[in-house]
Amino acid sequence: MNIETLISQAAGQAVKALYGMEASEKMLQLQKTRSEFEGNLTLVVFPFVKAAKKSPEQTAQEIGQYLVDNCSAVEKFNVVKGFLNLSIGEGAWLQLLQAIDGDEHFGMKQAGDKSPLVMIEYSSPNTNKPLHLGHVRNNLLGWSLAQIMEANGNKVVKTNIVNDRGIHICKSMLAWLKYGNGETPESSGKKGDHLIGDYYVAFDKHYREEVKELMAQGMDEEKAKQEAPLIKEAHEMLVKWENNDPEVRALWEKMNNWVYAGFDETYKKMGVGFDKIYNESQTYLKGKAKVEEGLAKGLFERHEDNSVWADLTNEGLDQKLLLRSDGTSVYMTQDIGTAEMRFKDFPIDKMIYVVGNEQNYHFQVLSILLDRLGFKWGKELVHFSYGMVELPNGKMKSREGTVVDADDLMQLMVDDAYKTSMELGKFDDMTEEERREIARIVGMGALKYFILKVDARKNMLFNPEESIDFNGNTGPFIQYTYARIRSILRKAEAEGLKPACAAAQLAEKEVELIQKMSEFGAAVEQAGKDYSPSGIANYCYELTKVFNQFYHDFSILNEADEQKKAMRLMLAKNVAKIIKNGMGLLGIEVPERM
Repeated sequence: MNIETLISQAAGQAVKALYGMEASEKMLQLQKTRSEFEGNLTLVVFPFVKAAKKSPEQTAQEIGQYLVDNCSAVEKFNVVKGFLNLSIGEGAWLQLLQAIDGDEHFGMKQAGDKSPLVMIEYSSPNTNKPLHLGHVRNNLLGWSLAQIMEANGNKVVKTNIVNDRGIHICKSMLAWLKYGNGETPESSGKKGDHLIGDYYVAFDKHYREEVKELMAQGMDEEKAKQEAPLIKEAHEMLVKWENNDPEVRALWEKMNNWVYAGFDETYKKMGVGFDKIYNESQTYLKGKAKVEEGLAKGLFERHEDNSVWADLTNEGLDQKLLLRSDGTSVYMTQDIGTAEMRFKDFPIDKMIYVVGNEQNYHFQVLSILLDRLGFKWGKELVHFSYGMVELPNGKMKSREGTVVDADDLMQLMVDDAYKTSMELGKFDDMTEEERREIARIVGMGALKYFILKVDARKNMLFNPEESIDFNGNTGPFIQYTYARIRSILRKAEAEGLKPACAAAQLAEKEVELIQKMSEFGAAVEQAGKDYSPSGIANYCYELTKVFNQFYHDFSILNEADEQKKAMRLMLAKNVAKIIKNGMGLLGIEVPERM
């Protein structure tokens, strides 16, 4: 139990004993005492004034006295208007440090047999192009969210739905057939997803030329876009695919497999993965069947042109198309089919979709439809909606080949980390192998932290140069602090010194450090409630800052008092542990040396 919980419970007992009042958890909110006042924690007493029938100052005085008399952790108090400032005794802080040290997973809960099962969908790539910067944010958020939900005691299934069918896939296939001359990943030396992405760009280039030519012959732009031979051929190919044409299906499988091999390589570099992958080509027919079932039950309606719609006007929305007049499915239908497959595969209690904010309306509708169709988690599905990522030089367009490729970006980050570390002399006593591995950890840490520290709902500007900085609110700053602590602990071990929670007089900065460490559990819990990796990133930065302030003012290994030295080693050891666990929730590794 952390200090806040202990004091909060004791304050609840005080209010009951003094005024016969049952105070809710919300009323017993504690906050850190402001730096200009004496104390560690502050209780606002205004919620109890009515029951006390006394002034705020008198009420605070009585509760403070009760806590000093009845709660061993409270050493003294002072009152500023309706604010009760409490000073926690040294023994309680040392006891808390001991408790933190005794728990390898301090602040994190373990899932049990009866824990809820949370499924998290992220990534959702198309098999016609490689992953780009937008996918990087999506994957990092999804992976981190999965770790945070697990740390809150949930069972988690990480899942991916691959968009492996549709006109965009046929465009790449057709371009490869026309302009590829049998090129393969092996013959070209390119990753499969990059190779196919090149043909998607090639299709667009040739298609634009055809449209331009038709317009030069006097056709208006809209008609030219429909009549261009390439787009017609692509549509014919899609129909053949839908009709299971063996040649088209064989080509589709071959090219998709090239892409999957490329994706796997990218996911591995990024440090993310999935427990189960679903493909749209398997789910869209199930979605159609589910819609037909809903139609038979009177949940949906068929229009004269044979299309099927859901009337959502009672929910304050409009009508939503579920099946086109030719019977083909739309994205909504596919999502319904995927939901059914997942529900059969897993006993899902909560479903979280990590998808950009341009899909907010889609998920509002999906939630209503799944609920109508009887999925128990339909109503409560969570759309983890995030903003777009932009670069200093603007937006990205995959058709035009101007995307920021995920593989290129990751390589750039690792190369920059190597270069910066060399310039700062951090690699001087290392082998080349060590340098490369640390550059990978630091480069990827810089990328992940820069993206995850921003509130996911906001659009963000990603600046690679700013992210690799060994000072300020960056991944490398936190990683460097961890490596520094590990270096201190290795030296201590070599000298035969052991961390211990010895009775030593605590300085204000040491108390502040223990207090900050004790807040890790609350930060994990809040990040789980808010679905917010940025909450963990900010906590890790705050803890690192508090440690560095302490380390600036106090020596550890050169401290003459043996008890203080042992206690400071224990402080350092547990700060390192919490940094490692906290950064782990963001999918970020921390190096043992830097």
